[in-house]
Amino acid sequence: MADIDARLREDVHLLGELLGNTIREQRGAEFLDKIERIRKGAKAGRRGSAEGAEQLSSSVDGLEDDELLPVARAFNQFLNLANIAEQYQLMHRRDDAQPLPFESRVLSELLDRLKAEGHKPETLARQLSKLEIELVLTAHPTEVARRTLIQKYDAIAAQLAALDHRDLNSAERAQITSRLQRLIAEAWHTEEIRRIRPTPVDEAKWGFAVIEHSLWHAIPNYLRKADHVLHAATGLHLPLEAAPIRFASWMGGDRDGNPNVTAAVTREVLLLARWMAADLYLRDVDNLAAELSMQQASDALRASVGDSAEPYRAELKRLRERLRATRNWANASLTETLPAPEAVLRDNRELLDPLLLCFQSLHECGMGVIADGPLLDCLRRAVTFGLFLVRLDVRQDSTRHCAAMTEITDYLGLGRYEEWDEQTRIDFLLRELNNRRPLLPSYFKPAADTAEVLATCREVASAPAASLGSYVISMAGSASDVLAVQLLLKESGLQRPMRVVPLFETLADLDNAGPVIETLLGLPGYRSRLQGPQEVMIGYSDSAKDAGTTAAAWAQYRAQEKLVEICREQQVELLLFHGRGGTVGRGGGPAHAAILSQPPGSVAGRFRTTEQGEMIRFKFGLPDIAEQNLNLYLAAVLEATLLPPPPPQPAWRTMMDQMASDGVSAYRAVVRENPEFVEYFRQATPEQELGRLPLGSRPAKRREGGVESLRAIPWIFAWTQTRLMLPAWLGWEAALSKALERGEGEV
Repeated sequence: MADIDARLREDVHLLGELLGNTIREQRGAEFLDKIERIRKGAKAGRRGSAEGAEQLSSSVDGLEDDELLPVARAFNQFLNLANIAEQYQLMHRRDDAQPLPFESRVLSELLDRLKAEGHKPETLARQLSKLEIELVLTAHPTEVARRTLIQKYDAIAAQLAALDHRDLNSAERAQITSRLQRLIAEAWHTEEIRRIRPTPVDEAKWGFAVIEHSLWHAIPNYLRKADHVLHAATGLHLPLEAAPIRFASWMGGDRDGNPNVTAAVTREVLLLARWMAADLYLRDVDNLAAELSMQQASDALRASVGDSAEPYRAELKRLRERLRATRNWANASLTETLPAPEAVLRDNRELLDPLLLCFQSLHECGMGVIADGPLLDCLRRAVTFGLFLVRLDVRQDSTRHCAAMTEITDYLGLGRYEEWDEQTRIDFLLRELNNRRPLLPSYFKPAADTAEVLATCREVASAPAASLGSYVISMAGSASDVLAVQLLLKESGLQRPMRVVPLFETLADLDNAGPVIETLLGLPGYRSRLQGPQEVMIGYSDSAKDAGTTAAAWAQYRAQEKLVEICREQQVELLLFHGRGGTVGRGGGPAHAAILSQPPGSVAGRFRTTEQGEMIRFKFGLPDIAEQNLNLYLAAVLEATLLPPPPPQPAWRTMMDQMASDGVSAYRAVVRENPEFVEYFRQATPEQELGRLPLGSRPAKRREGGVESLRAIPWIFAWTQTRLMLPAWLGWEAALSKALERGEGEV
């Protein structure tokens, strides 16, 4: 470990020296000396030196106005470089005597533990292959770093890896150092904050880039290692078509509070995903065609290609032509609506079957070692990503659906939907859902907002089923919120089941989640439209902003318990969708621990969660890091499924009920009831300035107003800049203090 620390210090020193060279070249040696005085003063002051603290203070006070920003940038860039070096050290450098990192060994240790507790090898292999984990990539405005800088940082990490080779001669080492110098200079001279706000399509392209440059490589690698671990533990292999982890996205589909996400944008993003998928597979198939030059083939492959001298290339040639046709059609359709030619791939079997045919033929002919190389990797990708790369979720606020229904009922002379009570709404919606005639005449011309809601529903109805995930309803609070979306989709021509998912995200809505789902499951015809698990989304960010993390965490737990109980009684499978962020105030935390802390029975082989903003880059931006995080998710969901935690003891429940009550009271006394809080928040944090930065396509607010109108993410982001982290602890201090006063410390 000491050797690793020494090498880390060497890397940080080298990167700092190269950054200093860049700064000296641009602004001169005198300016670099000022930075050094500040650095040394801060270092000495941190160690308790009064002289160092004075040096720091006087050095900063002596800066000219035009020097403040460059000095801040210098330290920011140095910290970025230090983080790159540390991340590289954590991922790639390990003494032989050290155990594997926790993320890498967790699955093998779990399988050994499960076997020791009596689980049969067949059960472990079957359950692992049946896992359904979906990671939903979302575009939230917390990723400040520009994509161009992220790419340069990745290149710097790659050069550190090259520099780590032990057989480098002096010329090679100098060449790598020179490349590092250029990359650091490029980063220093690049604008750190984008000047133009990204569009939803830009955000979707960023998500596709993460898949292209990282996840595309990580998926087959992590599955290959998981298969190796499973075989070592059980003697069994993962089935070829097992895909324990898949991906969905909100980028281009999340229109909640974002008027920039329109039906046209959603259509464009769906086509871009199809284009990107075809392009990535085309690269794989081109490489496979170059590799699979063998002549011996199975009868099945011969029957497919005839007497071709190179049967594998002949089979792949046809697939390559269809992939090109798919890519060309998707590209052309971005500018005009075109019917798909016959050659376009429509079903994932059309992609998988030729690959499987080649794979099985190679194994039958004694060439399994060839089959288990890049061809197997391509198969794993095809199963995981499919023809559409990710499943796109659609999200909209419940109030938009209510407004659309109000305009419709008003137009039809039925009264104002928004003024009806819940039972009247349910009766009307059920009646129309079961009615074969259209609700709306073809000549209905709605207002702009309603027209956009209906256009989105038509886009959902016309898109291939495999390209879409769920239709998520923000701020859902009643059964009619779900039925209204089902009716709007029916009116738009949807003739297949689609998951319509209520998102419960305030304290009151979380408490009401169980009764809402119980009502839905009891309605006539609802289960026939469900045709699959009942999906429910739990909101972490908004519930914490509404009530504080103490009350929100307990409400989320109790809501999940109630949902598990209701679905078990109704004999309906449940899929919980967790809307977690990266910070504590948004439900963030170590993924492994978070999954294992879910209520018993809430993770039953299925798990769906958001991966938000900058956390996508931190967890999945590089293939090696992505592999470790995929491994963590795989092991945690398997453990939570086969070894669910015990339910809380009655004494714990009683204490948490009281702590939640104390916590929400303390939190709201400050955030909602203190008349000076909003002014304090605006003055103490850069909330309004952050709202003006072009970080994301979505506005920071849902509407005009105070803190209550602010979105949860900029709320957290603003506090993070001050390092006060108020959303993470406000409420807990009162709840814990009162618990200790009651003598509940041991509990």
